[in-house]
Amino acid sequence: MRIATSMLITAGLVVTLAACSPASPDAGSADCTPTPSGKISDAVKVTGDFGSKPTVVFDSPTSAKSTERSVAIKGDGDTALEGDTVSVQFSIFNGATGDSIPGTDYTDATLTPFPLTSDLLPGFVKTLQCSTVGSRVVGVIPPVDSFGEAGSTASGIEPGQDIILVADIVSIEAATPSAAPADPPLPKANGTDQPATEGFPTVVLADDGRPTVTIPDAAPPTELKIALLKKGDGAVVPAASDVIVHYEGINWNTKKIFDESWARGKPSPFNTAQVISGFTKALEGQTVGSQVIVIIPPADGYGAAGQPDAGIGGTDTLVFVVDILGLG
Repeated sequence: MRIATSMLITAGLVVTLAACSPASPDAGSADCTPTPSGKISDAVKVTGDFGSKPTVVFDSPTSAKSTERSVAIKGDGDTALEGDTVSVQFSIFNGATGDSIPGTDYTDATLTPFPLTSDLLPGFVKTLQCSTVGSRVVGVIPPVDSFGEAGSTASGIEPGQDIILVADIVSIEAATPSAAPADPPLPKANGTDQPATEGFPTVVLADDGRPTVTIPDAAPPTELKIALLKKGDGAVVPAASDVIVHYEGINWNTKKIFDESWARGKPSPFNTAQVISGFTKALEGQTVGSQVIVIIPPADGYGAAGQPDAGIGGTDTLVFVVDILGLG
């Protein structure tokens, strides 16, 4: 997760209408059989160069019965296999409305690693697996392979709506066998409650651990601030390590949630070296079972550019509440 590269709230951008060439067929590799294309995925028209933000056109609403995958640009690099981590630039759309959902901005800062494991939405795995480096793939993903019948309000997906994923496969990191099986992740932070820190937002937890965060009616701090809400007694999070977390991100300036794993119903895996610096500093050195709250000014977040698709301006301060559930 790169924060803005997870499924975020919809920005309400309308898909641009333009003509383009049809997607190319993909036979996969000798040891990988790709998800088949279909009438809906083949009808998604994508233009633009690999590695740049594409123009995407499709007729909405879509109604796929199963995930369909087509190839808009065929690369000739390595093939993504089950268990690999695929780094991508991507665009996402609501198949029912045509609205854009925040993806990446096609710069190195937002290149996103997706593990082709059960930690990723099944439709994303089906779209990315068997793709080759240098390829641009299109996935039409129905609810059964995404958020189910509940949908995801935080992601701009209502019940019964498809997701359209357009992803550029930039690189692949092959899966490596673990020296020993990792401990299963905790369901929620189980550490010892810590005293509240003055000046921080207040946090109230539901029985399942999901936080409700109240931002003070005051100007945000101008420097990075980190506090423990719960102190766990598990393993220490090393530098540049794989972690499993539940998190909620709130824009201090707008008081709105812009991303959360809780809405997706499962924790998120990521590497602490591949996220915004404020998130990295909040987690490395903490212990599994802890719950952390961090206030991130623009300098430790998305800088002066912000993340407009997620409603984050260049002067906006971010707040994250993070449950550290395990090491990957």
